[in-house]
Amino acid sequence: MEERPYSWAFDLQKEISTKINTHDTLDKIENICGIDVSYKNNIANCSAVIINTTFDLIASVNRKYEVQYPYIRGLLFLRESGPLLNTLKLLKNDFDFDILLIDGHGILHPTKCGLASYVGYMIDKPTIGVAKNLLCGSVREDHFIEYGRSVLGYGIKKEGKKPIYVSVGHKISLKKAIQIVQKITKDEERIPEPLRVADINSKNNLNFT
Repeated sequence: MEERPYSWAFDLQKEISTKINTHDTLDKIENICGIDVSYKNNIANCSAVIINTTFDLIASVNRKYEVQYPYIRGLLFLRESGPLLNTLKLLKNDFDFDILLIDGHGILHPTKCGLASYVGYMIDKPTIGVAKNLLCGSVREDHFIEYGRSVLGYGIKKEGKKPIYVSVGHKISLKKAIQIVQKITKDEERIPEPLRVADINSKNNLNFT
């Protein structure tokens, strides 16, 4: 039987899923990093920002990369983990953050290891996945999301806005992840501030050489 394309990548996600920590590891959170990628032709522009809990901008970095993989449903980590991990290295020496927010799923994923879990595991830091679209599972009346008889995420929907889907990336509980996302999202916004600013920066910087 012919092996399906990228089966090794799904296997890698399943292997890492067994190592994801879904318990809280932080007592205090001051600085939050948000990171996102935008695309133009075959170029990916990745932007990372660090913002504190009062929405002050602490740091901001950008870097462009050549796209190495196509978009494959369920394998976003192949396309984006390289740019994300390399951009985070730009912050490492001068700035530190307590927790990372990624535009993508964590354990709310068919392999229980989406982009946020993969990156969180690779950098060994608390990480939250915040996705704009649901990849798997069903949303209950209490807004928690079930997949395979397990609660893996939570949907946050503000009046007049589309929902976002929060899940554990690594080294944090779902309860804490929900609290943090709600706390750092401005009243009038849909997306938590670090990710919102990173998204704007990633798009704005695509047009600069």
